[in-house]
Amino acid sequence: ETTGIEIIEQTNGDIDVFIAGMGTTGTIMGAGRRLKEFNSNIQILGVEPFLGHRIQGLKNMTESIVPKIYDPSYLDDKWNVSDDDAFDTTRALAIKEGLFVGMSSGAAMWAALKKAKEMKEGTIVVILPDRGDRYLSTALFTSICAKCPP
Repeated sequence: ETTGIEIIEQTNGDIDVFIAGMGTTGTIMGAGRRLKEFNSNIQILGVEPFLGHRIQGLKNMTESIVPKIYDPSYLDDKWNVSDDDAFDTTRALAIKEGLFVGMSSGAAMWAALKKAKEMKEGTIVVILPDRGDRYLSTALFTSICAKCPP
């Protein structure tokens, strides 16, 4: 109930695109609804993995139990992200930006970067919902961690 309001306040209402991953869909449905009430021209972009994915925290609505809160009419678009794109973006955020996030965050940022390339100008807000420490022992970060000093 508050995320959409916080986004409006922190951007002074200057937002063109809102991007979030689709897991429970609570964030994208709640914030998306509030943003659309504020300005119906704000584009709501959902990010879901392809079928058979390995991106923890996200769901492909075709193969999952669809959350009751999910209403696709609130989405202007929905993009599928591959495991490799999500994982590569997650690693890049850690290495290049110092953002230690998880794979669902990498998926959302992949979509934000792709959307930014399509736009000439505007403001994109993307939600990075998870942190990276829970994936340290997984393939997501083993290649990076192998280079770290003990």
